[in-house]
Amino acid sequence: MSSVYQNRPKYENDNFTLRFVMKSDSRDLLEVYSDKNALPFFNSDNCHGDNFYYPTLEKMEAAIDFWNDSYEKKWFVRWAIIDRNFSKSIGSIELFHRIAEDDFNHVGVLRLDLRSDYENAAAIKEILSIIVPPAFELFECDEIISKVPLYAVERAQAFSEYGFTKSDRLLVGTLDHYAYKDYWTIYK
Repeated sequence: MSSVYQNRPKYENDNFTLRFVMKSDSRDLLEVYSDKNALPFFNSDNCHGDNFYYPTLEKMEAAIDFWNDSYEKKWFVRWAIIDRNFSKSIGSIELFHRIAEDDFNHVGVLRLDLRSDYENAAAIKEILSIIVPPAFELFECDEIISKVPLYAVERAQAFSEYGFTKSDRLLVGTLDHYAYKDYWTIYK
């Protein structure tokens, strides 16, 4: 895992680039994190009560500062998702290696936040195809989990088509000890 916290890897295909989130992404990401139609799809489980709704540029910049500080502390990595056709950030991906005393110990946790107009099976599946293969090695895990709420029909389709399966296991918050559901899993 040390290499992901040293070299900030970048990944891309013909349509999307995933690169370390930067302050210059603030205006584009404001469109994502102030999008009330996108908000229900964000995974804020065990995040100190933050729901990832940032309606002002100042709040968005503060979130990016926190994400970058968290990277320096080796808590998680946050990539901006750039639509190469428009050269614009349309979301972000967070990944980290989770250590906990529940059924999801030593797994990679993937959080995918997208602008609502990208919340479709084709775009989600394509983004997963860029980040999931290297994530196993980057985060030293054999399993990756991601939250897919019951109402996230397009997301569920994309995750299923990519090879994830719905899990009945619960993620117990290390901070609040709440048992969270709706996790999907894929193995190496």
